[in-house]
Amino acid sequence: MRRVSIQGSRFTGLDQEVGSTYIDVVIVNAAAVSRSYYKGDYDPKAKRLPTCWSSDTQRPAPEVPPDQRQSARCIDCTNNVRGSGSGGGRACRFSQRLAIVEEQALDTVYQLQVPASSIFGKAQGRSSMPLQAYAKFLSGHGTPSATVVTRISFDTGSPVPRLFFYPQRPLEEKELQKVRLMVDDDDTLAAIAFNIAPHNRGGSPFSKTEGFNINSLS
Repeated sequence: MRRVSIQGSRFTGLDQEVGSTYIDVVIVNAAAVSRSYYKGDYDPKAKRLPTCWSSDTQRPAPEVPPDQRQSARCIDCTNNVRGSGSGGGRACRFSQRLAIVEEQALDTVYQLQVPASSIFGKAQGRSSMPLQAYAKFLSGHGTPSATVVTRISFDTGSPVPRLFFYPQRPLEEKELQKVRLMVDDDDTLAAIAFNIAPHNRGGSPFSKTEGFNINSLS
């Protein structure tokens, strides 16, 4: 799985490393917002399984061992309380996985995991929209995300990596033809799969994502 890292407010992991604070991509598919809790200090560089996790932000996933489940419902969990985590945030972190392709390489899929600070919040102008605000902007204009080039940039005033989203241009017909082939591609579905535990490849459980019109390119 090809992954794009945003550590240090710099995009890495692409075929061509990007030294600037933005990338131009097409969002070909997206998972639902999920959440994960790590007991102890969370280190994004450490490769370890979360203690508890949820694929729908409502209840722990069925695969979470019973003795690791922090609560029967996410809303009642003490790790869902602001201030339970570092920096005044929640100990159980929201995130959302996107399957993206570079503007100049529409047949190569990457996974981009978007943190909570880049999902929620109000837009700070048309060029500075968090993910959900951007999704609603596109939906309000009847524009599926997979039909436009999206510029993803860093909030240069944030002490931690925070992303903004902005539409650059509509795709041309030849580009749309390529993207249509990628929407349900195996690499695309793998990029958005909540794969902490083995998942069912019989179809994507994330065909409906709030604010996104993923599967319609017409």
